[in-house]
Amino acid sequence: MNEKTYPVGGMGCAACAARVEKILANSNGVKEATVNYAAATARLVIEDGCDIEDIAKAVADGGYKLFIDDDRKRAAASAKARNYRRLKYNTLFACLFAFPVMIIAMVWMHSTVGLYIQLILTTLVLFCFGRQFFINAWKQLRHLTCSMDTLVALSTGIAYLFSISNMFWPGFWLEHGIEPHVYFEAAAVIIAFILIGRTLEARAKQTTSEAIERLNGLQPDYVTVVLPDGTETQRYVSLIEPGDIVRILPGEGIPVDGIVTKGDSSVDESMLTGEPIPVEKSPGDKVFCGTINGNGTLLCEATTQAGETLLARIIRMVEDAQGTKPPVQKLVDKIASIFVPVIIAIAVITFILWLLLDGYTGITHGLLAAVTVLIIACPCALGLATPTALMVGIGRGADMGILIRDAESIETARKVNTVVFDKTGTITVGHPTLQKIVYHDEPKSENSDNIFSALERASGHPLANAVAASLGENMSVNEITDIKTLPGLGVTGVHDGKMYVAGNQKLFNQLNIRISQQLLSAAHGMMEEGMSIVWFGDRTETLAVAGISDEIKEGSAQAVKQLLDAGINVIMLTGDNLTSARRIAEEVGITEIKSDVLPEEKAQFIEDLQRGGNIVAMTGDGIND
Repeated sequence: MNEKTYPVGGMGCAACAARVEKILANSNGVKEATVNYAAATARLVIEDGCDIEDIAKAVADGGYKLFIDDDRKRAAASAKARNYRRLKYNTLFACLFAFPVMIIAMVWMHSTVGLYIQLILTTLVLFCFGRQFFINAWKQLRHLTCSMDTLVALSTGIAYLFSISNMFWPGFWLEHGIEPHVYFEAAAVIIAFILIGRTLEARAKQTTSEAIERLNGLQPDYVTVVLPDGTETQRYVSLIEPGDIVRILPGEGIPVDGIVTKGDSSVDESMLTGEPIPVEKSPGDKVFCGTINGNGTLLCEATTQAGETLLARIIRMVEDAQGTKPPVQKLVDKIASIFVPVIIAIAVITFILWLLLDGYTGITHGLLAAVTVLIIACPCALGLATPTALMVGIGRGADMGILIRDAESIETARKVNTVVFDKTGTITVGHPTLQKIVYHDEPKSENSDNIFSALERASGHPLANAVAASLGENMSVNEITDIKTLPGLGVTGVHDGKMYVAGNQKLFNQLNIRISQQLLSAAHGMMEEGMSIVWFGDRTETLAVAGISDEIKEGSAQAVKQLLDAGINVIMLTGDNLTSARRIAEEVGITEIKSDVLPEEKAQFIEDLQRGGNIVAMTGDGIND
C-alpha cells in the first residue's frame, strides 16, 4: 500500500468534497480516501501498481480535477492563484452591481425604469460574475448529483425567473388578489454575499498555504557536494543520497539531516528547538535540515534523502493534520452530503401542501413558499465553517511554532486542565542579553569595555552580539588587528600591540590564561542564575566575566495569570537548574517547577501527568517541542 496526497480542483462546497471522496473510494485499487475541502486535497491509500491516471479520469468525469503529475503542487497552486484572482474580480463587481439593485428595490420599488435597471444589473450579477454557480450546478446535474452550488443556482435562478414573470405578466397574480413582487435584489445580493464568503475563505486558505511554504523555504535548493576525488559540484538538494558528503559554508542553511565529519562551528537550531543560543558542532555531532550554520565551515555526511528529513516530516505532519477530521467534522460532512437534496425536497413538499390544502390560491402561495425556502436556505455555511476553521487554526499554529498533531486535538483542547510551559523563548524573549559583568580590577581599565565590545563585534556569535550591543560601539572593529575567530571557543585580536581574548573557559584554559578566584566565584553565581558565561582577558590574565541570559517576555506574567484565573494548573518545564528556574517562575507567577529536565525526559513527564488524569497541553518555543 502507498499513501499519497494530491491537490483537488473544482470543489465549491463540502458536498463537492463528499462527492469526490465517494468517487475516489469507489475507484479500483483505492483502499481509503479522505478529501479535505478546506485544504483542497485528497489523501489516498492505494495498492501498488494502481493506475492513478484512471483514478484522475474518474474524478474528471465527475466534474472535478485531481492533480497527479510531478509538478502537481505547483500546478494546483497556480490554478488556485488564478481562481483567487478571478474570484476577487467577480466579487468586487457583483457587490458594485448588487448594491444599486438593493437601493432601487427599497426606494423605487414601483418605478418601471427601476424595474428594468434591476433586471439588467441582476442579469449581469447572476450570469456574468456568478456564472460559476450555474456551470457547476449543470455539471452536477449531468451526473445526477447536487451540491451547494446547485442550491445557489436553483434558488437565485428561480427568484430571477419568478421576478421576470411578475414583471412582464403581473395580471396572473392580480387576478388572484396578490400583488406581484419582484425578487431581483434577493438574487443579486445572495450571489454577492456568497462570493464575499468564498473570497474570505480563499484568502484564509492562501494564508495557511503561505505558512507551509515558509517551512518549505527553510530548505535550500542547492548544495555543494564533495566527490570522492576531492572535487566539488553543485546539486539539487532533491538528488542528495545518504552517504553523500556536503560542504556547508558559514551563514548557509543546512540542506539535509546528517553527521559532521570535519570542521567546527555553531549552528542556529532555533527553528527546531526555539533555543536562541547556537549549538556547538564538531565531528560526530548531528545536524538538521533548515538550521543555519554559524561562523565555521562544516563537512557533513547526509543520513537521509531530502524528502525524509526532520523538517520534511514536520511539514508532512502539519499537512496531514490539516487533512484529518475531528468527530464534529464527520458529522458536518454527513449532514452536508444530504443537505441540498433535503432542502429541495422541503421546497417541493411545501408547494404540494399549499396546493392540497388551499384550493383557491394554493398554486400562488405554494410557489411563493417554495421559492422562499430555496432562497433562505441558500447562504449556508454548514459545510464551510468547520473545515475552514480547522485548516486556518492548524496552519496558523504551524506559522507560530505550534505543531498540532491532528484535528481531534483541537476538540480535546477545551478539556485542558494543565498547561506545561517551556522556558526559553516561551516565557522568556528567546534572545540573549547582557545581564551582569564583573571586572577583575575595580575601577576597570579605561578601554576595557571598548576593547571587549569591538572584539565581540568581530566574532559575530549571538552571545558576543549580546555583549557588544550592551557595551556600545565606542571603538571601531578596525582598531583590532590580527582577528582570529575560533569556532566553538571564541575570538582573539590585537590592540596597541597587546593580544586580547574573548570566549568560553575552554579557550582560556587552552591558552593558559589565569582566572582569579574572584572571577571564578562571580561566574559560578551567574551560572546558578541560569546565565551563559563569556570571559574577557589579555594574554596573561582574565580581565572580566560577563553573564548573559534571556529576559522575560512581555505578556508572560499576564498569560500565566489568565490561565490560573481560569482554573488551569500551570507548570514550567526546563532544563535549567532549580535556582535559575525559580527566579523566572517567581517573576511570572508560576509556583510549580520541573527543572533539570533533559529533552528526552520531557515526553515521559507529560505521560506521567496524563496517567494522573490530567488533560495536558505542552507549549514550547520551537516547532519540535
